[in-house]
Amino acid sequence: MTIEKISQLINGNISGCTTNRDEYKVCFASDLMSDVLRIDTDNLILLTGLSNMQSIRTAEMADITCIILARNKKAAPEMVELAAENNITIIESAYSMFHIAGILFQNNIKPLF
Repeated sequence: MTIEKISQLINGNISGCTTNRDEYKVCFASDLMSDVLRIDTDNLILLTGLSNMQSIRTAEMADITCIILARNKKAAPEMVELAAENNITIIESAYSMFHIAGILFQNNIKPLF
């Protein structure tokens, strides 16, 4: 699934890297960045409520190119800048993590575990 389709499904706003053309099939939901660092999967969506520089740095180290910020969390300008520099797309959504995960699952995005 494309970034544009994901954003449309969860009523999201796209920032960071806006030229991302990857196709996504797997999502991992976590606020614990230490759990994220243990993942080794390509084209993974990170669904989190953690809206700070740590989430961008973690995505960078884990080669994650799409972060969904749930619960109406907003990315600070420095987060957007760092994400763009590292080819990471940020999607902000007002929906809860549970709601977003359900929508993605209904649209054939599989959970990692």
